[in-house]
Amino acid sequence: MIDLIIVLSYFAIIMVTALSAKSSAAESVESYFLSNRNLRWPSIALSTIATNINGYQFLGMMGSAYLFGLAQANLEINAIQGILLAAFVFVPMYLRERVITITQFIKMRLGNTVGLGYTIANIALFGTITLGAALFWGAYAAEQVFGEYLSIIHEDKIIRVGILIVGLGIFSAVYTYFGGLSAVVKTDIIQFTILLLGGIVVLIVSLQHAGGWSALYEKASGHMHLHLPADHETLPWIHMFGLFFLNINYWCANQTVMQRSLAAKSLKEAQIGLMVGGIMKYVMALIIIIPGIALFVILQEQGGLEDPDMAFPYLVSNFLPIGLKGLILCALFASLMSTVDSTFNSLATLWSVDIYKGYLNKEASDASMISVGRKTILVALFTGILMGLILLYIKFNNPESAFTHTLNQLRYFVNCGIVVLICSAVLLIKPSHKGAMIGFVMTVPVQFLILYLFPDMNYFVRAFFVIMSGLITVILISISGGLSTWKDLFVSDGKKIEWYGWALMALLVFVHVIFH
Repeated sequence: MIDLIIVLSYFAIIMVTALSAKSSAAESVESYFLSNRNLRWPSIALSTIATNINGYQFLGMMGSAYLFGLAQANLEINAIQGILLAAFVFVPMYLRERVITITQFIKMRLGNTVGLGYTIANIALFGTITLGAALFWGAYAAEQVFGEYLSIIHEDKIIRVGILIVGLGIFSAVYTYFGGLSAVVKTDIIQFTILLLGGIVVLIVSLQHAGGWSALYEKASGHMHLHLPADHETLPWIHMFGLFFLNINYWCANQTVMQRSLAAKSLKEAQIGLMVGGIMKYVMALIIIIPGIALFVILQEQGGLEDPDMAFPYLVSNFLPIGLKGLILCALFASLMSTVDSTFNSLATLWSVDIYKGYLNKEASDASMISVGRKTILVALFTGILMGLILLYIKFNNPESAFTHTLNQLRYFVNCGIVVLICSAVLLIKPSHKGAMIGFVMTVPVQFLILYLFPDMNYFVRAFFVIMSGLITVILISISGGLSTWKDLFVSDGKKIEWYGWALMALLVFVHVIFH
């Protein structure tokens, strides 16, 4: 009963907070989609990282950490590379041009056709895999941890998860529909606080039962390395080359993540917010990765888990008391909704600004654009739920796999081409529009070609070669225009901000050296 009261209170607080933004978010395109470009650095930091954290981190990544150890943390801490590039290279360009969407920047640099390709690729990705995965992981996590409580929904486990996918999707869509980015940011701050508290509780409890931090080295020394052998099937150290480019896609060219920085009050607020978010990635690595390793230690003599994605549910079910379980369930719902609401808002922005205003109704008023954006949320709700149910089917037919890597491979078929576009737009002084389109499109057949010729190649490594092939193609076609220099690309709001950036980069290098 205590847990139920906690969860119901959480949903009530989120809805009331979100709807309080309704009146101020319905005036203009910039107020609805960019919160009047008035976000300060705490909101940018908390909302950006809340959007980044999803149920798949708690289940998928913790399950992967249970299998592979600290190497899984590379997917968290190496995000700092992308965050720093966003802060000092990409965001200054976006803010200088006062764009609402990344597409508008792509169009300025690479032309309308390439910009349209970028928009369509992102809408397709956000409306299916991104939304579907967020809904699936949140519902699946809730079922795995609280299946006994949720049995009142339906006796069949799969149907219960399906109902949760639908219900959580509708709830998130409702407050995003009415409140826009203001509602998303306000609720994300609450949601991040809850998921952070829940994660810290799980971290402390798991370490206590494992025997402390030193026990991880004594009983699972093989799990305490960031760099696994180059021939490791899933996380070889060479995967970081591909991961570097994919972090550019996520942190520099992803409308869902960048929307807070585009809404920043100033460049200084955006840069500080992103760097504070970078520090938070270390915290998230601790609360997501370490409990997985701790559980490996705890279960060493008990045969282990058949399904690695059960690591988080096992810890919660076996080691947390009543009351704290309610907090954890709220954290899972928070991780889901902070991603889903941001994706809804970004889809509405992309369709309304780039497609509706750009092609269907060039004279569209702010009111009509907001109306179309809201209708987009309703369509995305349907496609997201459908994909969530498809992923549910896939997961229950492959329970032994580390599902986070399965989903990553699907995303990267689209993401590789987006990296080629955004890097071409920034690095080349006069990029060829035709060359950019060729480089963008060719990443898909190159993916299939490498997959056919080298089926055992790690998918991060494959992504590296795919992106490099696309970039080299664009550069060769556009070579007469020349490349931008680092001095031209790097922009800081001040010397102090610049030193903060270098310190954050130095800390990343230090961590890699210590935990190599």
